[in-house]
Amino acid sequence: MASAENEHVEETEAARKAAEVAVELSETGQPTDRRRLMRALNGLSRSAGRAIGRGAGIGANVARRGASTARRGAGTASRGAASLLTWLTAQVVAMGPRLRIRDQAALRAQFPGRSDEEIAELLIDRAARAAATVGGATGAWAALPTIPAFPAEVAAETLAVVGIELKLVAELHEAYGTPAPGNAAERARSYLAAWAHRRGVFVVPSGLLLVTGSPLARQLRRRLAARVRRSTFSLSPLFTGAFAGAVLNRRETRKLGRDIVDDLKKRGLPMVRGDAITGPPPTDPRD
Repeated sequence: MASAENEHVEETEAARKAAEVAVELSETGQPTDRRRLMRALNGLSRSAGRAIGRGAGIGANVARRGASTARRGAGTASRGAASLLTWLTAQVVAMGPRLRIRDQAALRAQFPGRSDEEIAELLIDRAARAAATVGGATGAWAALPTIPAFPAEVAAETLAVVGIELKLVAELHEAYGTPAPGNAAERARSYLAAWAHRRGVFVVPSGLLLVTGSPLARQLRRRLAARVRRSTFSLSPLFTGAFAGAVLNRRETRKLGRDIVDDLKKRGLPMVRGDAITGPPPTDPRD
């Protein structure tokens, strides 16, 4: 029994650490202590590395070698990428309820005298700066003599940035007085669906996100795959990765926030079920 409990704790350790990083950076807009941030990201990367395991690492390493070797190992690399996405999906779902979300009253108390639109703009600005900070910190790993084993650092940045963006999506709904209904887990699923579709909140049937092949599960994996691709830019040689990671993260998080705000402004529509959505999201997640 104790062994099973320990295994469960280890499985969600990365989700917990990513939520802590996301909350601290989102609410301050910048790290209170850069060395502490790097320690937190290193801890997150180690958790990711342990959980992803040897299979994903082999696939990623093969993909980084020469063309002929990469061709011979294409099947292994593909399995490694699939393993990474499966693990990331589970961690993101586990991370959602762990994020501290400020309700409308808390946001108005923190930003007295501000309109809902001004609060939303401040939230977007802080989230964009937080995402840029993560991208810059991850990029700095590439300049060190030794860095966490790929793809662990990519997973670490992906989880931290997704956490920042999920918190942003949730608090934008709170700022406009349209929070998701239900308990913490149900609200977290709804905000995750909103993040995946870059739209306002959805009512999500219990467990839908984890049903392989469901439209929402496929959309979530596509969005995570796009996020992973952007995270790899942070690992460019020397400090070019730090710059690229910061710029890309800032731009994409700000774009997400604007998409959500535009959608919330457009609709005083009743919420729809996540599995009833048709049509493409406002911004193609593969861009």
